[in-house]
Amino acid sequence: MQNEMLENLWILAAGFAGTLLILPFIMRRMRAAGIVGVDAHKRDRPVVPEMGGISVLIGLAVSASAAYILYPTEISLIASFLFTALIAGAIGILDDLKTLSARVKPLLTLLACAPILILRTYNPHPLLPIIGELRLTIVYPLAIPLVIAVTSNGVNMMDPFNGTMSGTCTITVLAMIVSAFILGRGDGLLFSVCLIGPLLAFYYFNRYPSRVFSGDVGSLSIGAALGAIAIIGRLELVAAVAFMPQIMNAFYGLSSMGRLYERHEVSRPTTILDDGRLMASADPKAPITLARVILARGPLRENEAVRVFFMLSLISGILAIFTAYLMTVTT
Repeated sequence: MQNEMLENLWILAAGFAGTLLILPFIMRRMRAAGIVGVDAHKRDRPVVPEMGGISVLIGLAVSASAAYILYPTEISLIASFLFTALIAGAIGILDDLKTLSARVKPLLTLLACAPILILRTYNPHPLLPIIGELRLTIVYPLAIPLVIAVTSNGVNMMDPFNGTMSGTCTITVLAMIVSAFILGRGDGLLFSVCLIGPLLAFYYFNRYPSRVFSGDVGSLSIGAALGAIAIIGRLELVAAVAFMPQIMNAFYGLSSMGRLYERHEVSRPTTILDDGRLMASADPKAPITLARVILARGPLRENEAVRVFFMLSLISGILAIFTAYLMTVTT
């Protein structure tokens, strides 16, 4: 047990260092290339380097390599996890450089699950509290593309404020680490540790006030990695509970607009007051998002709104851990 903890710490440290060391270089290169975004939730509208999520992919590759060195017999699982994230990241790069339509991007993310299906690194017997294991031999593999598309696009849609995406995903992964430990899911624990290091390093630069934005390369790859952890690590129900804020945000947005949409195609769901606080938009054509729902109670400063997102993710994470506990005592 002690050796396993030390090995996981080495994997975490490798991923953290990989992202932390490469990200400043990526930020400089993106700014020099003019790949920048305007921080629209600040009065002075600062310009921030985009596509910093590439550093997360690099850190993930480093942590996965460390995992392979320590666990060479897990090569198939490690490869399917890493390449699922890399494929989603490649789709994100394409979208960042040449904007994809609201229909094409979700369809492309369905393809990110190919490594899991090709290498058959899934178990079609998900575990539920009380009920026990289900036999979904036919349905389960058919659902895998949808799971990866939902998690990758769900994370991509919930990136409204500085540090929201990276912070909420960090909380989600921490909940999955605890849940995997409770359930004895070694693979789920391993891949959660692979992801948490790069996420923590990226959050340091992405937190309020952001010095870098992730771009779709970051949000799509992180979301796909979360979906891969759920499938390969047999943490399906736990992940669904921990992922509830992202699911709610996507449901609100899609149901209010009645269609798939990109941010630039619709009105902003929030507006800025003269004192710098954010408030919910009164525009009836603006989508209803989780950010708009949070601000409907009254104006908040950006960092205050971010803390509400973190609290929602923390509550979902605690419920996910409780779900894992129920699975151990009722099955």
